[in-house]
Amino acid sequence: MSDELDGVEESTAPIWAAFGDLMSVLLGVFVLILVGVIGVQLQLSNKLDEAVKQRQAEAQRRMTLEQALAVPLAAGRVTLVNGRIGIRGSVLFALNSDQLQPEGREVLKSLAAPLSDYLKSRDEILMVSGFTDDRQVRDGNRQFADNWELSAERALTVTRALIADGLPASSVFAAAFGAEQPVSSNADDEGRARNRRVEISPIPKQSAATQPTATVTPHD
Repeated sequence: MSDELDGVEESTAPIWAAFGDLMSVLLGVFVLILVGVIGVQLQLSNKLDEAVKQRQAEAQRRMTLEQALAVPLAAGRVTLVNGRIGIRGSVLFALNSDQLQPEGREVLKSLAAPLSDYLKSRDEILMVSGFTDDRQVRDGNRQFADNWELSAERALTVTRALIADGLPASSVFAAAFGAEQPVSSNADDEGRARNRRVEISPIPKQSAATQPTATVTPHD
């Protein structure tokens, strides 16, 4: 009888040992999964916090810019949409021209001082962007090779005017977009007039060198 009991005990011992090993493995896997889930939750929480901070910073930036441009905005001389200052091309230039009109010159004078004050407390630089409609300038004006050149010269003209009015040359650069980024349809005169524009956009300084646009310096 004792021999039989010894045999039963010996046969069940490996089973309990294997069961214990299995439970240890399962517990380890559970702990790893739990740690992984907690890590993912922390990452998501951190990303959410960063996104909230970025939105708050962007809202504050736009509010600061809007306050700086309160006078020209109230006069209806410029627009401010998503942090971009827009000026109708017809205000600044005659059709197919890169020479500032008197009204456009006054608008730029009204912008230079508030923009300079805005930049003093920001690690940003201004990108002056020129845009055209889709009509080729060669049809009626042979001064410019194409819309790229016209938009570049207009952006340069605005950039130089802002510098002449006191904006630091190191805080502004010009970019040409031609007809490639319309804000309206080019199917009618009203839409084409909206597309002929200049925009001034504050951007982080470190990204100025990596803008995916054709850029030109504000100096001769």
